[in-house]
Amino acid sequence: MEKILQFLKEEGLEPSLLEGVEAFRAAYPAPEEELNRIPDPEYLYYGKDIWEQAISALLAGKNLLLAGPKASGKNVLSENLGALFGRPVWNVSFHINMDASYLVGTDTFDGQAVRFRPGPIWLCAQRGGFGILDEINMAKNEALAVLHAALDFRRSLDVPGYEKQDLRPETRFIATMNYGYAGTRDLNEALVSRFVVLDMPVITEKNLDRLMGSRFPLLKEKLRGQLAKLYGELQKKTESAEISDAALDLRGLLDAISLMEKGLSSGRALELCIVNKSFDSYERGLIRDVIHARFPLDLTRRDLFNP
Repeated sequence: MEKILQFLKEEGLEPSLLEGVEAFRAAYPAPEEELNRIPDPEYLYYGKDIWEQAISALLAGKNLLLAGPKASGKNVLSENLGALFGRPVWNVSFHINMDASYLVGTDTFDGQAVRFRPGPIWLCAQRGGFGILDEINMAKNEALAVLHAALDFRRSLDVPGYEKQDLRPETRFIATMNYGYAGTRDLNEALVSRFVVLDMPVITEKNLDRLMGSRFPLLKEKLRGQLAKLYGELQKKTESAEISDAALDLRGLLDAISLMEKGLSSGRALELCIVNKSFDSYERGLIRDVIHARFPLDLTRRDLFNP
């Protein structure tokens, strides 16, 4: 938490928001048995305005819906917020076959009796956690209906045959959704109305350069800038529909740098982590052309990283 707090102070966030976070953490210390659920983020989210909006919403007791295209940092921000607020996190990755019993809980036989086995939403409510609802628009609306009472002013879960579970005051839910992914659907208005919606922008070249500098401090500054411009060029090609968004993979770019750091040449690393994300041979050729025009392919670890 201290690392993120210091980072946000350096970013120039509104001091009252950071004071609010510290007061929240003091009022709601994490349970000892759940400390291992508090995230320890590998990456920091860069974007002062988004940080201020997200923190103010959570301090006001609201739930967040992070909506945006691929490579906009939704999962990174979700994890960062859990770490900043010092809350145990329960992650739920939605899919088309998920039902309400998975989210809230169901009966199970333990060898002696039938007992209630709580689901991640129930545990999050019971223990004051942050629930990360990943790709929420992949689930069926009837499965999500069970969340309505938890997400609005009632802040409770009611399972027939069991006691009602009220949400602890520090419980929050952070949902993410991508536009246009296969298997996604529109969320119903009743569900969306229960969230504060943040429209997440794609990372800028400047912030990408800073992210790479933070994650790979020995990567030479000039080459960081070239990689950021390469990613920006791929983004432009995607926006103009010259290539699909398969190559617009921020994780892939960072993975490529990791392979370069281990000793793989720049060309082979970019081929594995970016070019090969497309399964169309013609498109792979177009992506290679962009990479060849923007970045040398024969660089070794010694060329890329400072001693």
